[in-house]
Amino acid sequence: MTVTLYIILATVLVSVACFNNGELFLRLSFSAYRVARRGEWYRVLSHGLVHADWMHLFVNMFTFYSFGRYIEAVFGGLSPGAMPFLLLYFGGMAIASAYDLVKRRDDREYLSVGASGAVSAVLFAAIFLNPWDKIYLFAAIPVPGILFGALYLVYCQYMARRGGDRVNHNAHFYGAVYGFLFPALLEPGLAGRFLEQLLLYK
Repeated sequence: MTVTLYIILATVLVSVACFNNGELFLRLSFSAYRVARRGEWYRVLSHGLVHADWMHLFVNMFTFYSFGRYIEAVFGGLSPGAMPFLLLYFGGMAIASAYDLVKRRDDREYLSVGASGAVSAVLFAAIFLNPWDKIYLFAAIPVPGILFGALYLVYCQYMARRGGDRVNHNAHFYGAVYGFLFPALLEPGLAGRFLEQLLLYK
């Protein structure tokens, strides 16, 4: 079984357990206050195993499954072992939490859950590697990945400033940026390949 499937299995099991256990949900959720003030750093990663509801869980895991297997295979060719892929996924999860860790560190009520930051990192790594491959907007409209990525980042920033929908758009944004940069950090030569692909589009 691939690392992608192991992560999905663990996420589904923990999320389902939390659906029926409010205490466990609160214990694993990302609380900037408890991380910053009480040193509960495990929450930076544990919140990615928890989801608000079935739809939240399905969308994240379906997207992760769709792109995770491809990225895992590519990274396996660049560097033996699972470590690069794990650094992308869990690094994206941590980076996605950094903004709120600073901004919300005095907010006792703030909680965030979900693997969206990590999943955004995987998705944007795929866009970096194949910028003109199609991504289906609303699961129906084929859009070049690089265009989808640009629209996604603009949307995240707009919605983060607008607020009011209980979605952590900042986590999506920073996870995506991290994922887009990560392949070039792993293998600097990929930056030139990305530019070539942009210029050679037909």
